[in-house]
Amino acid sequence: MAGTARTFTFASTGAPDVLTLAEGPLAAPGEGQVQIAQEAIGINYIDVYHRSGTYPLPLPSGLGVEGAGIIEVLGPGVTGFEPGDRVVYAGGPPGAYATARNVPAARVVKLPDDISMEDAASLFFKGLTVEYLIRRCFKVQAGDKVLFHAAAGGIGLIACQWLKALGASVIGTVGSDEKAALAKDNGCEHPIVYTRENFVERVKAITGGEGVPVVYDSIGKDTVMGSLDCLRPRGMLVSFGTASGAVPPLDLGILGAKGSLMVTRPSIAHYTARRDELEAGAAAVFEMIRTGTIKAVGLKRYPLAQAEQAHAELEGRKTTGSLILIP
Repeated sequence: MAGTARTFTFASTGAPDVLTLAEGPLAAPGEGQVQIAQEAIGINYIDVYHRSGTYPLPLPSGLGVEGAGIIEVLGPGVTGFEPGDRVVYAGGPPGAYATARNVPAARVVKLPDDISMEDAASLFFKGLTVEYLIRRCFKVQAGDKVLFHAAAGGIGLIACQWLKALGASVIGTVGSDEKAALAKDNGCEHPIVYTRENFVERVKAITGGEGVPVVYDSIGKDTVMGSLDCLRPRGMLVSFGTASGAVPPLDLGILGAKGSLMVTRPSIAHYTARRDELEAGAAAVFEMIRTGTIKAVGLKRYPLAQAEQAHAELEGRKTTGSLILIP
C-alpha cells in the first residue's frame, strides 16, 4: 500500500510476545535506499537473537534481515536499479517483518526471473551464510569429513546439501530420530542424535580417532568444548551462533594443548560487506538454487501477523528447514 506499511517492532527485549504489529506511514526512501513492496520475508535465528537481546539493538527496533519483493521507489543517488525490479536482500538495518520497507541499495541484489520470491526469501540469507562458511571461512574440499551442528535446521540442511555436492562427508548433530532422517535425506552421511549419543565419541569413531578438520558450531555454550575435542590437530572451530547461550571465555592455551587449534567467530556482515563479495556470493547461491543443489526443505509459511507464533515454534525446536512470512 503506497505510503503506508504494516510493520513489526519491539520496544523491549524478551519472549516473542514483545513483538507489536501496527500500520503506519512509510517515509520516502532516503539517500542510497530503495523502497520495496515485499512478497516474502525470511525468518532467521538471528531474528531471535535480536528480539531476545542476545545481539542488542537500539530500541525501539524493527525485526528481520531478509526479504524479497518489487522495487517501488528509488531514493536519491541510487543507480543500477529501476522501479519494477524483482530483488532480494540480506542484512542492513533490521525491519524486514513488514509489508513494505526502505532498504539500503548496497544490500539489495536483482533476483533472476527463474527464482521465485519464496525460494529467495527462504534461501538467500541462509545460502549466503553457508557459502561463506564452507567456501571462504574454511574452504571444504572433496573427501573432507566435517562436523555441522544443528544439521536439520534451516542453515544446517542447506549446508548438508551443498557439502554433499562438493564431495564432502557430513557428520551432523540433531535432536531426534525424525530430524536425523531429515538430515540424512539432505546429504548428512552420519547423523548423531545428541540427546542420547555422545557426539565427541561418535565423531572419533567415525573418523577412526583422527577427528575432523573443521567444526561448524551455531549452538554455542553447550557444544563448544566438545566441538574442540572433535578437531584433529590444526583443525578449525567455526563458531557462528549461540543458540544455547553465549560461549564462555576461552583460555587460548587450551587451543595449543589440544593440537594447535584455530577458532574463528565469523559474521555474514563482514563476509558480504564489499559489493563484489555480496554479488559473488549471491551468484553462487542463485546457481545452487537453479541447479536444485540447495532447496528449501519443509518450507513453512506464516502470515505476517503470525510472526510471534513462528518465533515460539522456532525457539521451541518444533521446526525444521526454512520458515517465511507472507505479507
